[in-house]
Amino acid sequence: MAELTSMMNIGREMARKLESVGIGSAEELLNLGPERAFARLKEKYPRVCLVHLYALEGAVSQTEFNSLSEGKKQKLKAFSDSLR
Repeated sequence: MAELTSMMNIGREMARKLESVGIGSAEELLNLGPERAFARLKEKYPRVCLVHLYALEGAVSQTEFNSLSEGKKQKLKAFSDSLR
């Protein structure tokens, strides 16, 4: 299984947080998806922000998070807002 830090946008701190919510590999993140992973993070770390969700989406889609389309960002923001 590939390490989380081998994925684009996933640094050591993000990998540590993901592991703390039961996501320990790149494959697990891919299977779970960015939204469900973010929901887990948000539950344990309420101060996790929208940029974390962008980073997770970028990791799964192999895209720099700041290169996501505006449409994708709006969809992710709507999802993030729904968790409040």
